[in-house]
Amino acid sequence: MGTAVRSHPLEAADFVANDSRMHWHDKALWFVRAKRDKAAASVPEWEQLREAASQIKLHTLSRLPEYLEEFERNATRLGAVVHWARDAEDHNRIVLEILKKHGIRRIVKSKSMLTEECHLNPHLEKNGIEVVDTDLGERIVQFRNEPPSHIVLPAIHIKKEEVGELFHDRLGTEKGASDPTYLTEAARGHLRDKFMNAEAGMTGVNFAVAETGGVVVCTNEGNADLGVSLPRIHIACMGIEKLVPRTQDLAVFTRLLARSATGQPITTYTSHFHGPIPGGELHIVLVDNGRSQFRESEEYRSSLKCIRCGACLNTCPIFRRSGGHSYHAVIPGPIGSVLAPLREPKKYYSLPYACSLCGSCSDVCPVKIPLHQMLLTWRGDLAAQKALPWTKRAMMKCGSLVLRNTWMYTLAGKLARTFMPWMPRWTLYNPLNAWGKHREVPSFPPHSFRELYRKRQQKNHGR
Repeated sequence: MGTAVRSHPLEAADFVANDSRMHWHDKALWFVRAKRDKAAASVPEWEQLREAASQIKLHTLSRLPEYLEEFERNATRLGAVVHWARDAEDHNRIVLEILKKHGIRRIVKSKSMLTEECHLNPHLEKNGIEVVDTDLGERIVQFRNEPPSHIVLPAIHIKKEEVGELFHDRLGTEKGASDPTYLTEAARGHLRDKFMNAEAGMTGVNFAVAETGGVVVCTNEGNADLGVSLPRIHIACMGIEKLVPRTQDLAVFTRLLARSATGQPITTYTSHFHGPIPGGELHIVLVDNGRSQFRESEEYRSSLKCIRCGACLNTCPIFRRSGGHSYHAVIPGPIGSVLAPLREPKKYYSLPYACSLCGSCSDVCPVKIPLHQMLLTWRGDLAAQKALPWTKRAMMKCGSLVLRNTWMYTLAGKLARTFMPWMPRWTLYNPLNAWGKHREVPSFPPHSFRELYRKRQQKNHGR
């Protein structure tokens, strides 16, 4: 069991306390969501693509062991070395062994949520290896010594003025400079030196094709291509769920991914790797880390369909207003609120409750994961596992008792209508009532529905 973390409501309160940042973050992500809508509307067969992607993923999961073995055979035939990692510790050990074998001390890495999941960077740095994240957003958060707050836009929570201050301290840019073009050029110059001196390149994997043994990496900055073209060693780390059976299946996902993520027709770079570069080595690390257990879960299996586009984060009214760091999970937002409790339910019990159940996440998901239904299911499962604090369980039992008994419900309504208007505010809004910290109880009507209905019936009968 992992260490305890503050619940999402407490972390979100800290983010919301900065009102201007909260609204700015909300608008920035809604802008991306609006771009996604326009991109989706431009494809007449959009819903058919979503359904096809969902079915391909479900089929792959149903025969995952066979397709993984097929992928290994074909990748090995192309000259790649395939490694199998049972968990994060295994993954980190394998990567470190590859680097030590070649005496490598400096690596460049493109964005990879899997390596974030495995906490690879701290592990390598502890063993004397310099790790440079080359995605611009990832480099920014690496400079700040913090995790990404979004799976596609890792530094979306940071304003350009703050980036300017950071780059002035770390890269020597002009003090007070905040022009994005200027700052990007400074980062490019800084990273170019890192690329030229790197001894190995690491990437994540967006898709892997069992039929060919190839892997696909999608980026907008070209940093992944540069990072694995200059060094001799390329290490590609992928979760076992990233597999698709055939090359023709891949086309469905490349049409969906960028449109869902950023509203682009396709990522600027969609790079296919089939075996190592001449004279080099390609190591592909297949990582389970709990995915096989997820696959066995009937309720949550389809969460493995996720292609990490981030569309559910961009549309979620909770995520947009509370920020990614408030989730304390590698994958935040709706999909993270499903995945994190699968690993550690007592640590992440609050995440399924960080949801309005509006269903917007399910509506935009390109592979049709029923996210809001899963989050509702999680609430019942967490209660059954007694993963919730006793105070929350007690309040839920009291609420259930009242709602299941007509006379209790009627009495509670009468008491509220009678006394609530006269009660001092502190009796409800106090430190003992966490629910009321960010909520206002609506005004109670003078009459209940039953009373109004009875009066109307009497009036109608009197005619």
